[in-house]
Amino acid sequence: MLSVVAAVILFVGCGDKAKESAADATAKAVESTKEAASTTGDTAKEAADKAVDAVKEAGNAISQATDKAVVAAKEAASKTAGAAKETANKAVEATKEAASDAADKVKESAAAATTAVATAAAGAATSVDGAAAYAKCAGCHGADGKTKALGKSPEIAGQSKEDLVTKINGYKAGTLDTAGMGTLMKGQVASMSDADIDAVATYISTLK
Repeated sequence: MLSVVAAVILFVGCGDKAKESAADATAKAVESTKEAASTTGDTAKEAADKAVDAVKEAGNAISQATDKAVVAAKEAASKTAGAAKETANKAVEATKEAASDAADKVKESAAAATTAVATAAAGAATSVDGAAAYAKCAGCHGADGKTKALGKSPEIAGQSKEDLVTKINGYKAGTLDTAGMGTLMKGQVASMSDADIDAVATYISTLK
C-alpha cells in the first residue's frame, strides 16, 4: 500500500515538472519568435533603406547622364552653327570672286569692243576715196595741186600728210588764215569729216 502511495506522489511530481518544462519551452519560443521578428524587421528595414539609396543613386546617374546629353547637344549645335557660318562665308567669297571675274570679263569685252570700233573707224577712214574727195579742191588748187588758189596761196602738192591735216583742221576751226584765205577755206572744209580730211591729205601728199 505504501508503495502505491509513493508511486502516485512520484507521478504527480513528475507531472508538475513536465508542466513547468512545457511552460518554460513556450516562453522561450515566444522570446525567440519576438527576437526573430525583430531581426526580420531590422533586415527588412535595412533592405528598404538600401533600395531607397539605390533608387536615389539611379536618379542621380540619370540626372548626370541627362546633363551630359544636354551639354553634348549644345556643343553639337554650336559646331553645326559654326560650320553653317563657315559655309555661308565661303559661298559669299565664291560669289564675290565670280562677280569680280565677271566684271573683269565685261571690262575685257568692252576694251575689245572699243578696239574693234577704233579699228573699224580707222578702216573707214582709209576707205574714203581721197581722189574723189579732192575733186572740190581741184577747182582752186588745180588737178595736180600746183595751182595757187586765187593767185594767193602756195602750192599744196608735195606737202606732207601731217602738215596738210594740221592746216585743214586749222581752217575748219577758223584758227588759220593763210594769205587771207581763212574764211574761204573754212567754208570749203566745214563739212569734211576726219576721215575725209585724212583721205584728202593722203592724196595731196602723193601729188608731185
